[in-house]
Amino acid sequence: MSRIQARATAANRERYQHDEVAGYLTDPYHRRRLELAITVLAKHLRPGRTVVDLGANEGQACSALAGRGFRPIACDIVPDARRAARDRGLLAVGLDAGAALPFRTASLDGILAGEIIEHLYDPASLLRECGRVLRPGGVVVITTPNLATAQDRLRFLLGRSPRQVDPFHEYLSLHIRPFTYELLATGLRKAGLTPKRPLSNYVVWRTRRGEIRSAWAARRWPTLGGSLIVAAVR
Repeated sequence: MSRIQARATAANRERYQHDEVAGYLTDPYHRRRLELAITVLAKHLRPGRTVVDLGANEGQACSALAGRGFRPIACDIVPDARRAARDRGLLAVGLDAGAALPFRTASLDGILAGEIIEHLYDPASLLRECGRVLRPGGVVVITTPNLATAQDRLRFLLGRSPRQVDPFHEYLSLHIRPFTYELLATGLRKAGLTPKRPLSNYVVWRTRRGEIRSAWAARRWPTLGGSLIVAAVR
């Protein structure tokens, strides 16, 4: 692992192992993102299939996967997170998503990679590993913040930086690899995966008085939405 990659991994471990993560999915924005991702998995896979959740934290998403009939495996780099997942009755595995995945070739039915690829120094390595460990017909569902949201397209035209590349933001500074749908789809194809049409949770417009969120607009124009939700088949 390079020194820069190691520093990125350490920064993410430090930021995302504290109590604030526990309430992450209480926000309707992220709840809808996760619900859409799991629904996409359910459309591609039958109940009983094995699905790993990369960056599972304490297993919240895995509990939702189990509720849909899947056999989830909670994967996280932080030992305390894995212990909490096991306390939920989940199988938990330690891994670094920026390194080789500890699974046999063609051994998994599905992968959920929620809000993790933007944190990786080498996202191409993760996509190749997903292609390696998935069985033929298996599916990976990736969610990641959208670099080209409706508001950020306007911001760029006005000479302002998109929100996702703010190096001084409290947590966005750890999003070192922002994606548009086309860029992510290109990476998936290079990894031997076939991307499907994207989905999104909300088109968001931020004002001084708060946020305006539209699920309808996200269904109509997903590439303008806040989160990209992209399935790709092996």
